[in-house]
Amino acid sequence: MHATIERLVMDNVSVSFPIYSMGSRSLKKGLLYRGSRGRIASDANDRLVVEALRNVSLRFSVGDRVALVGANGAGKTTLLRVMAGIYEPVSGMVRASGRISPMFDIGLGIDPELSGLENIRLRGLLLGLRPDEIERLIPEIADFTELADYLELPARTYSTGMLMRLTFAAATCFAPEILLMDEWILAGDAAFLSKAERRLEAFVENASVLVLASHNEQICRTWCSKAIWLDSGQVKAVGAIDEVLNAYRDAVTSR
Repeated sequence: MHATIERLVMDNVSVSFPIYSMGSRSLKKGLLYRGSRGRIASDANDRLVVEALRNVSLRFSVGDRVALVGANGAGKTTLLRVMAGIYEPVSGMVRASGRISPMFDIGLGIDPELSGLENIRLRGLLLGLRPDEIERLIPEIADFTELADYLELPARTYSTGMLMRLTFAAATCFAPEILLMDEWILAGDAAFLSKAERRLEAFVENASVLVLASHNEQICRTWCSKAIWLDSGQVKAVGAIDEVLNAYRDAVTSR
């Protein structure tokens, strides 16, 4: 029997964002607290805060394919950003083993004044790749984009479709370990889309761990075997994909 290899662990993680000082407006504070089911409260400095996550404990192991489901504002994006190290918890602990690859905005880091090739190098550095790794990958990325000599031109001269090809190819050029996705990525024009979908499927399959936040039930069922249901910043349920999605759908339709 093989030992379970944990890649990402969260213990009692809470995240809150201050809004503004409420001073002595205790009536308004009370109304906000009750209306938000406790997610809006005051901290020790009497600042109004939104409690985006509350005492979340989760474990992700090699082979996990996990969907994050929940209503808008449930905490899915916040949870992904805590996993990625973008947000720091106010309490609790996050521990990761392996390179984390957040795929939240594949256009992140594109400089319109730099050439396509220079932007590929910049994107690779942002993804945590070494310069020598990037140089080895550039021929394959360039070939996939089909942009040819345009890669020598500034990105500001690109059409939207060309820019999408560039960013998508650079973002999916390596084998991820812990892959975090906020909605499924769609890339490019119709002629490029089927090619991009095949590349994305291979990219996701190569990840040791996938955590995908999505409102698309079909995509969740296709790519994930487990699910986490978030509600008001707390974990409502964890389990098999069908079990959690069915429970979530029943709860939504009964409201």
